[in-house]
Amino acid sequence: TTGVSSNSDPSANVESMEDNPDGGCHIYRNGYYGSGISVVEGILEVNIIQMTSIQMTESQAENSLVDFVVTCQGSLPTDVCTVVSDPTCQVSKSVVCDPVDISDECLLTIRRSFEEPGTYCINITLGDDSSQALASALISVNGGEST
Repeated sequence: TTGVSSNSDPSANVESMEDNPDGGCHIYRNGYYGSGISVVEGILEVNIIQMTSIQMTESQAENSLVDFVVTCQGSLPTDVCTVVSDPTCQVSKSVVCDPVDISDECLLTIRRSFEEPGTYCINITLGDDSSQALASALISVNGGEST
């Protein structure tokens, strides 16, 4: 079927549909259409600039705590996810995601706990509504100390 709108230029708004043997329907539209494009900068880069072990008392020493200081360039992130994996970065041991509220400079400290000494692969992902950026590090945790 073919239909023409009540526009003053009937050739600009013609829609046609035809039946197909496969049971589907194709719609052909002729005319002028407009669309808007938004260019977003996104999060361009993430860097882990410091890793610091948190000293704890002997009664609290079940888990080792490590602070990761992270910077980024580009737009400001709204969430951070940390994936702790085996040293080959293949087998995930834990994933923690948190919202972040950064209003000026992209500099944040992320504290994560490690249940036992060992070597771990850390992936830190910063994200917003339109982009994500990742930084990775290999960390060795030795009962209260990390390198």
